[in-house]
Formats: sequence, structure tokens, C-alpha cells
Amino acid sequence: MAGAILAVGLTVILTVVLSSDSSPFRGKAQAPTDVRPPLAQMCPAPTVSPGAGPTGTPSAPPEPTGERTVDTEAGISYREYGPPWEPWNTVWRAGTLAVPYKVGQHFVTESYSGGLYHASILSAAVPAADNDAVTLNLECVGRQVAADVRAEYYPQPNTIEQLRDERTTLGGRPAWVSKFRLHFSAPGLTAKDELSAVAIIDVGKPTAAVLYVSIPGTHRQFDYVVDDVLASVRPL
Repeated sequence: MAGAILAVGLTVILTVVLSSDSSPFRGKAQAPTDVRPPLAQMCPAPTVSPGAGPTGTPSAPPEPTGERTVDTEAGISYREYGPPWEPWNTVWRAGTLAVPYKVGQHFVTESYSGGLYHASILSAAVPAADNDAVTLNLECVGRQVAADVRAEYYPQPNTIEQLRDERTTLGGRPAWVSKFRLHFSAPGLTAKDELSAVAIIDVGKPTAAVLYVSIPGTHRQFDYVVDDVLASVRPL
């Protein structure tokens, strides 16, 4: 009789399990989702030091002189220019990566149907590594940000004249610099090209410092600013 009762009990349990819409293992933990920042997902930290980059500890750059723009969140400072340049006073989250530019200088070069067009020197901090990472994949991060700049900041389609794309140091810190001239056309816009640079600086944190410089072709007298401001970068 005991055996019969046990058999009936097992039959009932199996019937309930097999006829139920829910899984009997519903309580099993799901695999965790990837909560890393987008750039950390796209650009895992290198497992070895890049062979093509500068080696050794670079000598300390000379102390800068003159007025400086200081971005405490990004962890860098750089040269500040006089008129027509004026302080950047808003937060611009640009592109797919939504880099939050909060600090810098700019001036309006023209007004057209699409709005105001600017020359700019802007900086930001962008999460680019895991919380426990000690190095950044500078090449990957630099190229991802530069590609986002080209795809999202400018009229489409455009063509690129690549002038520089390399690992270097800025202010004694490891960096990746992309410098290029884009050619484009937009209704009502006088500018047909722009000299731009994107610098990614490893400031020793999971966030990378981003410096974006743009000079419309209508104001080529300010092209010198691109190289000049890159050379002026110093870590805080």
C-alpha cells in the first residue's frame, strides 16, 4: 500500500510539472547583463603594453604659461585664447557615444538654416575602462570617438582627409590623436570643410579625457589653434 501511495504521489507531481506553463527552475539566476560603459565594451583594456607606442617614462613637459582652461572632471588643462574665442557655457552631449562636453571655448562662425555653426575647443571625461582597469586601449577608444565625431557631428555624406592618426604623448601622458579635414555640403551652410582633431588622453583613471577641436574652412586663419592647443595639454 505504501508503494502504491508513493507511485500516485509521483504521478501527480510529474503531471503538475509537465502541464505547467512556468519552469520549475524559475528561481535559477539569469546570466548578468553587461553594464560596462559602451567604450569599455568596445575597447577592452590591452593585456600587454602596446608595442608601437612610446616606451619609458617621458620627461616632464615645461610648465605652461598664460591663461588656461581647466577641466577638473576630465583631468586636464590647456591653452585659453582671447577674442573671438569665449567660454563654453553649456553641456553638449554629442553623437552616439554622447560625450558630455562641458568645458572649453568657442565662437559662432555663421548662422544658417540648421542653426548656429561654431569653431570649438571642447573637453570632456568619458568612461572608457572597467572600474578596476589600470590602462586604456587608447587606439581603439581614439578611433571609436573619432569615427563617432565624423558620423554624428557633421553633414552626411562627407569625405575625410586623414592628417594624423597615432599614439603619442600629450603633457607627458599617453594619448591617441586623430587629426583630419572633412569635406561636406549642407543647404545654406557656407563652410564646405573643417579641420578637426580628437585627442584621447589617459589620465590614470577609468575615464579618458577627450579634447575635440574644430575650425571651419571659412576661418582657416585659426587652423594653427589645432596643433597649438594639443601641444598645450597638461594633466592636473
